[in-house]
Amino acid sequence: MVSKAEGVYLHTADGKKIIDAVSSWWVNLHGHSHPKIAQAIANQANTLEHVIFAGFTHQPAIELAENLLSILPSNQEKIFYSDNGSTSVEVALKMAFQFWYNQGVNKNKVIAIDGAYHGDTFGSMSVGERSDFTKPFNQYLFDVDFIDFPHPELEDDVFTQFKKYIDSGEVASFIFEPIIQGASGMRIYSAAFLDKLISYAQSKNVICIADEVMTGFGRTGKLFASDFLKNKPDIICLSKGITGGAMALGATSCTKDIVSAYESPELIKTFLHGHSFTANPIACAASNASFNLLMQSECQSNIQRISDQHKSFVKKHSGKSIIRDIRSLGTIMALEFETDHDSSYFSEMRNKLYPFFIERNILLRPLGNLIYVIPPYIITNEELNKIYLAIEEFLNLE
Repeated sequence: MVSKAEGVYLHTADGKKIIDAVSSWWVNLHGHSHPKIAQAIANQANTLEHVIFAGFTHQPAIELAENLLSILPSNQEKIFYSDNGSTSVEVALKMAFQFWYNQGVNKNKVIAIDGAYHGDTFGSMSVGERSDFTKPFNQYLFDVDFIDFPHPELEDDVFTQFKKYIDSGEVASFIFEPIIQGASGMRIYSAAFLDKLISYAQSKNVICIADEVMTGFGRTGKLFASDFLKNKPDIICLSKGITGGAMALGATSCTKDIVSAYESPELIKTFLHGHSFTANPIACAASNASFNLLMQSECQSNIQRISDQHKSFVKKHSGKSIIRDIRSLGTIMALEFETDHDSSYFSEMRNKLYPFFIERNILLRPLGNLIYVIPPYIITNEELNKIYLAIEEFLNLE
């Protein structure tokens, strides 16, 4: 039972003070109960709590769209609001399918990367890995062409797979988590190779969708993982850190070319997708406050500091026999343990890992035999070191 939260700490009803080392599922950027975000929410709640976003607009939504477009890749020109990460992906997929439908072009296939996670709604499940999580629903999911995860030694084979699918002429879109897959174990792959895939897809008029729900707003060391790429996505999905972790909100950005397919006097060519709480003013106000904090030099310095601390820890522990792999990208660090048991999400090792760190007042939520650290940007070196020391303690026990 959490009674309150402040900074990097969760305060429980029985008096514990737990470091939120995973940013409460990767959403919290600036620490819990940040006064500037809280004040923005309070001010907005006293002014305009919500209004239908069909035929109406409001200043927080306009300001947020302008803020997002000022830092997104320069080819992004329009913002569509929704409610969360899954719905931002649903919007992107529907946007891409209808782009071709509006032009009378029959393209109905999607390419995704094996191990992908894009959300828990039906469209987002369809483009994600088929696993025990999706088993009850697999018969209801639409067909997707999956390419293998591009491990360095597999890149040539993966490109051959990809090219074969693209050359069919049936592919509407290619969706990917840029550079790093989150839920499948913080798996990092080559930006140069992803650039190659995007380049080939776009040369064949395939829409490229970057799911930046986890990677956006500084997590990878850059504002967006797409900033590592030369070839920019046509559509980008955003959520999680967009409000600094304070409210639920999704956003999907796209290029002018995508929007052009919807600019028609025919109502049927409108993008007829809506949510009751689209562009909720309170959530938009929280996002604008978070944006202002993110763009401050102090926050950018903190992102670099955390990235450097992670790199040092990775270097210190690389090569240890108990560790299958240890890696970091920006503020994200992952450590995968060798195990004789199943190494999937349901690995028995998670039953040792989670309580070990909770007993030491640290929230690390394992993905099977893997732990990851994705802290709020305000975490101090001392607090980071407490996490690192606890991980080392576990390593020594094993």
